[in-house]
Amino acid sequence: MALTSCLFWNIFGLCAAMDSKPNILLFLADDLGIGDIGCYGNNTLRTPNIDRLASEGVKLTQHIAAAPLCTPSRAAFLTGRYPIRSGMSSRNRYRVLRWNAGSGGLPANETTFARLLQQQGYTTGLIGKWHQGVNCESFDDHCHHPLNHGFDYFYGMPFTLVNNCQENKPPELDAALQAKLWLYSEIIALAMLTLAAGKLIGLISICWKTIVWFTLVGSLFFISWYSSYSFVQHWNCILMRNHDITEQPMRLERTASLMLKEAVSFIKRNRHGPFLLFVSFLHVHTPLFTTAKFLGKSHHGLYGDNVEEMDWMVGKILDSLDKEGLKNHTFTYFASDHGGHLEAQDGSAQLGGWNGIYKGGKGMGGWEGGIRVPGVFRWPGVLPAGTVIDEPTSLMDIYPTVVHLAGGILPQDRVIDGKNLMPLLQGRAQKSEHEFLFHYCGSYLHAARWHQKDSGAIWKAHYVTPVFHPPGAGACYGKGICPCFGEGVTHHDPPLLFDLSRDPSEAKPLSGDTEPLFAAVIGQIGRAVEEHRRTLTPAPEQLSMYNMVWKPWLQPCCGTFPFCWCDKEGDSTQSL
Repeated sequence: MALTSCLFWNIFGLCAAMDSKPNILLFLADDLGIGDIGCYGNNTLRTPNIDRLASEGVKLTQHIAAAPLCTPSRAAFLTGRYPIRSGMSSRNRYRVLRWNAGSGGLPANETTFARLLQQQGYTTGLIGKWHQGVNCESFDDHCHHPLNHGFDYFYGMPFTLVNNCQENKPPELDAALQAKLWLYSEIIALAMLTLAAGKLIGLISICWKTIVWFTLVGSLFFISWYSSYSFVQHWNCILMRNHDITEQPMRLERTASLMLKEAVSFIKRNRHGPFLLFVSFLHVHTPLFTTAKFLGKSHHGLYGDNVEEMDWMVGKILDSLDKEGLKNHTFTYFASDHGGHLEAQDGSAQLGGWNGIYKGGKGMGGWEGGIRVPGVFRWPGVLPAGTVIDEPTSLMDIYPTVVHLAGGILPQDRVIDGKNLMPLLQGRAQKSEHEFLFHYCGSYLHAARWHQKDSGAIWKAHYVTPVFHPPGAGACYGKGICPCFGEGVTHHDPPLLFDLSRDPSEAKPLSGDTEPLFAAVIGQIGRAVEEHRRTLTPAPEQLSMYNMVWKPWLQPCCGTFPFCWCDKEGDSTQSL
């Protein structure tokens, strides 16, 4: 039987490549637009290493993120499940984790692909961004930490890059809220001074104890918010190796070199395999800190420089595979967690990505620009080189795909929304297993798509869309990011309907007058939505207001709180 099987695979040149468990290398960029790399049509940004992956493997043109923002999208990627199932979606305006010292995060009862691969004998590592929480009840319980979710080794940021991580950048974290808190504090201070002055000159009859009490309350209010927001760089911008903090705050000028060094070192240490390495880039999220070697080298300003630096890092890591003789025995994947951030600007300079022909961007749960991302696979001898697949797929599909490659078994006690991609990638299947995909903005369903396999049509119904500001701008420039609910959205009844196979830019909504199948398609998608909702079970909301609040007792600290400062890296960033 084994000989017959091997002869079958030899027909396709696959036997040698598939005789044991492959190493698995996953690259995930942060905020990268699908139009930012060469193999997806960009002819002005230089991304030769990502392009090489595509030419040597398979490129997906309809690869869809499960959410348009970092925390929920990455939760779905790690678990193969829509984030609403794990409680990693939000009903309030805070849709991603805001603090290392918040209590929300990926629940301990969620099973990541890293955990399942660990059980199959893989050495598992995560280098880079986590953004799935750290602690629950104390500063060192690490309940949400990568090492509690199946990773044997972690080096990187438990949080995410924000402008606050770089000196002389305008604050990014809750900037509007901070402005309000400053205003409230100034009003309170002015009121206290007025009361004190009135008391001194005899215009106000009030006892000093009352003034002192109000002053104390006002001071506590000021301290409560100022102690968190004014020290974001120390609280959030830290590097960890496993459970130990190595930099607090991190020094951005050497972060890229440290990440690259760690990735290369992990491959070298585990070259006898099998290993899972998840390289979760800090690129290309603002503040776009880029090393001097790449500054001013692209045709698209700081953002382009940052993209090209990331591509260079991809190339160096791929080179390390070649050096160790692992290229043909490694399943490699590259994607972005969601679409480019259109509203990220500095004056006239664009600091966010380009989403090609697709409408919308980061934060928009329904429009393609927020959720359609690059998807590139390479496994020489197993996946046919130079292949392009125009079928709906999801970032959630990585979960069952890598579990299958590792010889594992998917959890049977929960819904797994992802599908094994190997038949599609190898050409043994011509159609995606996804008939329907559901597009959430926070906990709110904004759109759904139906892959009508017999006709080839890809229908997409929008139930809710964001109100662009200014009107017709294609983004929410007045708000920084588009909301999911409230006055900032429009509800559609009947839904807006598009056939993405004919109108991928979602430029011309269909109607009963222009599309004979309009009512039937809307009805079919509506029934699928109701069936999907019946599969949902309540889960504790990890992004609730309470879980999002900064809690001093949960703050990771490499000193004695609040004196959190250390630099254990020294000059360990020799050139690579």
